[in-house]
Amino acid sequence: MPSSARSAAREAEANPTLRIAARAGYVANGILHLLVGGLVLAVGFGAAEDTDQTGAFRAVAALPLGAVALWGLAVGLVALGGWHLLQAVAPRGLSGRKRIARIAAEAPQGIVFVVIGVISAAVALGARPRAEQTTEDLSQSVLTLPIGGFVLGTAGLIVAGVGVGFVWMGVRRSFHDKVRLPDGAAGHALSALGAVGFVAKGVALGVVGVLVTIAAIRVEPDTAGGLDGAVSALMALPAGPLLAVLVGLGFLAYGIFTIFRARYARLDT
Repeated sequence: MPSSARSAAREAEANPTLRIAARAGYVANGILHLLVGGLVLAVGFGAAEDTDQTGAFRAVAALPLGAVALWGLAVGLVALGGWHLLQAVAPRGLSGRKRIARIAAEAPQGIVFVVIGVISAAVALGARPRAEQTTEDLSQSVLTLPIGGFVLGTAGLIVAGVGVGFVWMGVRRSFHDKVRLPDGAAGHALSALGAVGFVAKGVALGVVGVLVTIAAIRVEPDTAGGLDGAVSALMALPAGPLLAVLVGLGFLAYGIFTIFRARYARLDT
């Protein structure tokens, strides 16, 4: 990246307003995970709900002033995505492998948050997307390519790898590097919430990755699915409802942790 562009990114990163927007983005992300966790819990107890982000957005849209809430989530999520994109290019003192690793870690997160924010805005405007069907349609399109199976399988392995990474972060509590936890019982409680939340989210992402990989191997795009498909796969297991409830509780824990992360996140690295 040209030095002038990197300098501009560093100036933007240091802007107090952008930092406030990034913290607001953590709140929006936490609320989204609370909504998803509630939907997963409902499915675990026997309800028929879409448990992905689009399902959460549609549930918000049905509430009084739902469109206003969706716009708030959209702004926060896009701001958080922008912050991660800045983090990919702005930090000083990185070169070679470390800079590549930083870009690989931050840029995809930034893109995902921006996309989810745009979806929230689209639902506020009246759209009613379904991520599960979109994932299947996209898988179908990819599988029509000459190397579509390889591309889809690679994507599935990457998602599964991200899931393993989340589980590892939860078990090792390496997310402590990203926050300044308070001392005492409050810090221990937030650390526990983060650990449970990271593991639960990692399990869900891991199942999504496995489903996408299976779809590539079997050349069956209907097998692929997002979070909704992952929860359905868990529900099909002998202890499915219990597993879904545990994952739902984990998402609630992650949501609460992320809301508090708005206060304690390290924004100087």
